[in-house]
Amino acid sequence: MKKSDVETKKREFADYWLLNYHVLEGMADWVRVINKEGTIIYANKAMKEELGEDIIGIKCYKALCNKERCKFCITQRSIATGETIQKEEKINGNYYSVKSSPVRNADGEIIGSVEVFRNVTRERKLELELIGKNRKMNKDLQFAKRIQERILPRKGMKQSLKLDYIYKPSEMLSGDMFDMYSIDDENIGIYISDVAGNGVAASMMTMFIRQTMRVMKEDINNPSKTLTELHKRFRSLDFEVENYFTIFYGIYNKKTQRFKYVNAGHNCIPIKYNNDRLELLENKGYPIISVLDEIHYEEKEVDLNIGDKILFYTDGITEAKDYSGKEFGLEGVIDIVKNNPEDILNVMEDKIINYSWGEQSDDFAIVLLEVIE
Repeated sequence: MKKSDVETKKREFADYWLLNYHVLEGMADWVRVINKEGTIIYANKAMKEELGEDIIGIKCYKALCNKERCKFCITQRSIATGETIQKEEKINGNYYSVKSSPVRNADGEIIGSVEVFRNVTRERKLELELIGKNRKMNKDLQFAKRIQERILPRKGMKQSLKLDYIYKPSEMLSGDMFDMYSIDDENIGIYISDVAGNGVAASMMTMFIRQTMRVMKEDINNPSKTLTELHKRFRSLDFEVENYFTIFYGIYNKKTQRFKYVNAGHNCIPIKYNNDRLELLENKGYPIISVLDEIHYEEKEVDLNIGDKILFYTDGITEAKDYSGKEFGLEGVIDIVKNNPEDILNVMEDKIINYSWGEQSDDFAIVLLEVIE
């Protein structure tokens, strides 16, 4: 190579080195180079402005105000293995993402490492704030879950009826709700409802349903008029059209042993059965939805004698899917009723869990009402 070419190469190398130097010096991130002995041999302007000019020539850990070497020293590992290693350090109250890469000489030998410190304090503080808010939200949800479970009717006897149920939200809170209450000395009301969607918004809607139904029972003991009034009060909330719910409501008169019922779009048909026969309590009606001005419901009635049972459920049962996407369906519910009359609730829960391979995509409630006397 000619002497002039050598000089040109030297100038190019010097210019290249100078360019790299100015790039490092102009970076907002901290940059330092550490030799094999763990001594800082270079620190860029940003790092020296923050930690002091005297950090050159001291041990890497002392520059970060540590008395001893880090337990996990990415510098030594990077030099020993040739890997690029990353970890997070807290320095003077700030969080830094630190990346260490090996530095090689012209022969490819590792002679040290270069470390880049990026300040991620803002991101970490936002993350910690989010974690704190999530923790509070989870605590609030746990509280709401306990409230929702506590307001469910008590299992066991109420006058001449016996109530049992299984209640399983798909998330922490449920959009399914049911209740049974005394209206007067002769009449007992029972309903099951399913709010569109699930989670917090749906659970809040169940609170509205329960409170409104219990308030109205003092003035209205007619199932059809009750749901018409429920729809009227729901419309006054001025919700969007996607907010709606279905409800099946009935009133049992223990004196006449008649069960009058109406259905507001609840497509899970309750099943009346005993040891001899099975009957679907079919009825039609629009769901409780704000898009309709006024709704009137057809009332039907059926005799309920001692030993008769009614199984109520929500679409988390009938719409449970197997691995192929086939729904459990009404036929699956009827099959369980026919073949397992004595332990129907637990059998149905097990069947649904096995049918859907343990995956619950929707809330479900199964309610069993039995006439005892």
